[in-house]
Amino acid sequence: MPEGGYYSSKKTDDICEDICGEQNSRAALSMSRLRCALRGFDLKALLLLFVGVPILIFIIYVHGQKISYFLRPLWESPPKPFNTIPHYYHENVSMENLCKFHGWGVREKPRRVFDAVLFSNELDILEIRWHELSPYVSEFVLLESNSTFTGLKKPLYFEKNRHRFKFAESRLTYGTVGGRFVKGENPFVEESYQRVALDQLIRIARITDDDLLIMSDVDEIPSGHTINLLRWCDDIPEKLHLQLRNYLYSFEFYLDDKSWRASVHRYRAGKTRYAHFRQTDDLLADSGWHCSFCFRHISEFIFKMKAYSHVDRVRFPYYLNPSRIQDVICRGADLFDMLPEEYTFQEIIAKLGPIPSSYSAVNLPGHLLRNVDQYRYLLPGNCKRESG
Repeated sequence: MPEGGYYSSKKTDDICEDICGEQNSRAALSMSRLRCALRGFDLKALLLLFVGVPILIFIIYVHGQKISYFLRPLWESPPKPFNTIPHYYHENVSMENLCKFHGWGVREKPRRVFDAVLFSNELDILEIRWHELSPYVSEFVLLESNSTFTGLKKPLYFEKNRHRFKFAESRLTYGTVGGRFVKGENPFVEESYQRVALDQLIRIARITDDDLLIMSDVDEIPSGHTINLLRWCDDIPEKLHLQLRNYLYSFEFYLDDKSWRASVHRYRAGKTRYAHFRQTDDLLADSGWHCSFCFRHISEFIFKMKAYSHVDRVRFPYYLNPSRIQDVICRGADLFDMLPEEYTFQEIIAKLGPIPSSYSAVNLPGHLLRNVDQYRYLLPGNCKRESG
């Protein structure tokens, strides 16, 4: 022990002591200060902070939408269940009995039927739809715009291909509306604007009270016998949603029977407004088909992905790659790499992965099956698309 002094066996940290030494260079001093400051931190914690956190942020950026959809049951309750009305039909049963089975009377003469749609570019599906409904529709009403919902300029596809629909020309009220092309606007605003314009066109078509008005997108196709039933039966609901079979890309990939947005209304002047949301609790079971993204050409898939109101789902440019889109179609996978939009974990897990192929072409629209060679790409076993 040093004479007259105090001795401690505790080791000193020379690095920290040297910080005050004037002989050190600035670089050495800065490094020493950093090491001294970090002396009390655990190395594993530092690795987690500087490596783990950026990786977590990247995962959330890439898969955040999936995480949100998977956790949807925690933050969103399912909508109120529909009052599903059983649907009875056979071609050999009289209309009087069919109406009776549904609890309705039968009319002396059928109501007039108006089929109103906003048109984008779905020429084949429109042709199938109008042939399915043609025997029962009094007036076809079609509105198209030179703008997509996302504000992209587009040709008037129907006007250029009107010759394909000569069978409906004498019963057609056709109109166009100019796009507003507002940059950065929510696509649903433009969609709403066009639906209001369609509402005006319906009135130009001279619809009257108690006529039937079909409100649905082009790819939501009511079956002909459903519309025939509703035009002949008395005492049907004022508003009635139609339960449609949900298909994706073609009639090979059957998803479920949860498509409900299509509706039929007994028109009331000043009250009936064209809309595409839930308007009543009544739902008529098994009333047709919804064939979403059912296109012949890959270019049409790309166009719709960039044009429709859910354009925010195109999160990465490679989603629009033609070879990727072709692969997704043949696998029955999701174009936007999304999880199922369901409200319970059980339903989400049950629908994970690609849609299984169906090999049934039974009970599909008649015009499709009468013209198999023309629409073969819509039938099971024909997933390859033309580039277009």
